[in-house]
Amino acid sequence: MKTACRQVQREGKTLGFVPTMGALHEGHLSLVSAAQARCDVTAVSIFVNPLQFGPSEDLAAYPRNLERDAQLLDGLGVDLLFVPSVDEMYPEGAKTYVLVEELSDKLDGASRPGHFRGVATVVAKLFGIVSPDFAFFGQKDAAQVAVLRKMVSDLNLDVELVVCPIVREKDGLAMSSRNAYLTPQQRQQALVLYRSLMKVQAAADAGERDAAKLIEIGKREIAKESGARLDYFAIVNPDTLEPVVDISRGALVAVAVYVGTTRLIDSVLL
Repeated sequence: MKTACRQVQREGKTLGFVPTMGALHEGHLSLVSAAQARCDVTAVSIFVNPLQFGPSEDLAAYPRNLERDAQLLDGLGVDLLFVPSVDEMYPEGAKTYVLVEELSDKLDGASRPGHFRGVATVVAKLFGIVSPDFAFFGQKDAAQVAVLRKMVSDLNLDVELVVCPIVREKDGLAMSSRNAYLTPQQRQQALVLYRSLMKVQAAADAGERDAAKLIEIGKREIAKESGARLDYFAIVNPDTLEPVVDISRGALVAVAVYVGTTRLIDSVLL
């Protein structure tokens, strides 16, 4: 992979990179399309990263379908596909991790201790292997975007992060590999995430600027769905992930909800 990517650079071509954990859906494919529109060569990685899963999380059950994923990417004309093993990414005796302090404890980081250390470590390693000019991420993982932006800035990494809009199903559900876990009934219950965000968006559009009041509107909507258990509903600065009191300068509204045992996240930028 290093040899192939360095060859791209030697030829003076721009390299776009989309890191994924596989189980690809339209959201991932939109990132690939964005990379292809902007770059001469597009690389995709598929690696289910054990470092970002907690002890009680769904690493073993995480959906994997490499053959289907590879066919999809081939059909789109992706140039390079990198599918490393766990042993390649984390050789025996590996002791080095990347931790973005403060940001890594916010939102999903608060609910999933160690998660963002795992994300930052694997993305830093992938950037070292691929050396992309541009790397493409989805806005759905808004806290991840903030953590990685800070990492890239702090470590002077020579890559530009490109954040692409959330891709949704027709009924508004944000596309996620974890949606595959949902039963038909849970799939309907999961729509409460999008409904809660739209209620907050509508209130903000109508002039409400008080973050606490907007959070209450979102939480009330979640509470109407008996099949949903709220993890967090937060309104924060999109760069620092610190709570904001007033949304006049813009803000990120982020929500995480358990539907059954499946944890789903969604967000909207005001």
